[in-house]
Amino acid sequence: MKNHGNRRGQSSKRNRRQISGIVLLDKGLGLSSNAALQEVKHLYEAAKAGHTGSLDPLATGVLPLCLGEATKVSQFLLDSDKAYRARIKLGVRTDSGDRDGTVVSQADASQISEREIKRELERFMGVIQQVPPMHSAIKRDGVPLYKLARKGIEVEREAREVEIYDIGLLRTEGDEIEVEVSCSKGTYIRTLADDLGERLGCGAHISGLRRTQAGAFLEPQCVTVETLKQIKEAEGLAGLDRILVPMDRAVEQLPEVRLPGIAADSVKHGQSVLVRHLPAEGLVRLYEEEQFIGIGVIDDDGKVAPRRLVTTH
Repeated sequence: MKNHGNRRGQSSKRNRRQISGIVLLDKGLGLSSNAALQEVKHLYEAAKAGHTGSLDPLATGVLPLCLGEATKVSQFLLDSDKAYRARIKLGVRTDSGDRDGTVVSQADASQISEREIKRELERFMGVIQQVPPMHSAIKRDGVPLYKLARKGIEVEREAREVEIYDIGLLRTEGDEIEVEVSCSKGTYIRTLADDLGERLGCGAHISGLRRTQAGAFLEPQCVTVETLKQIKEAEGLAGLDRILVPMDRAVEQLPEVRLPGIAADSVKHGQSVLVRHLPAEGLVRLYEEEQFIGIGVIDDDGKVAPRRLVTTH
């Protein structure tokens, strides 16, 4: 019986599609990034899928998911700048920095003025040092910190350098404020809220969080899991495939290099080639005529060498 089961499992895996592209998901509340990924992978019947940096279950919004060969550009989305809208509750500090944590201190925040809040927010602008929260996916000896935190274990974390490009107060309502943040990769908005609470002397935590941008991708471009289900029901896989974003959109900030057929073949075989109008240095997007074939890098000889190639079907 077990063998039949294995054969069925192998058969269903074989039937999964070699589909490539990016799904711009508007992640729902309470869903982990991995659960969202598995749901989308299942809907697309995709053989391979990966996400581009996780969003907490508490957070909603922009979560680009890479299918098939697009997983090879996921690192570029992981490294991209982000933007968020966050609701922050003043007067209550939690161990996780968000509303799902245990309350560790409370204080009266009623006398804090909007002017004080704006002044402290402005002090976050620019390059700052942040200590990652214990409730994060950063690993210590191979174990994610959040797993240690759940066991009540706290370990020393090194401060990391992040950059806040813009931060502004959108509104205040009682002891809750809403802020907009534009920042570099690796910025923890929960830590930002916790640090703000410390500076205001009252404690604070995230009560709601929405990612509004990840790299080139913006909130209005995204679709929910529910919408994907409706499209599949109405139009089948063809309908889902129509809303896939081409994978080169994830790296559109890189200079474009178009290779003639012979040069493209050489690059696909791991060789560096010299073509006209190359940038002086850095990473580039490579195309064989109109077809995106991956990421290249300008080497010391001024030639373009393959860095991360994608398989074209």
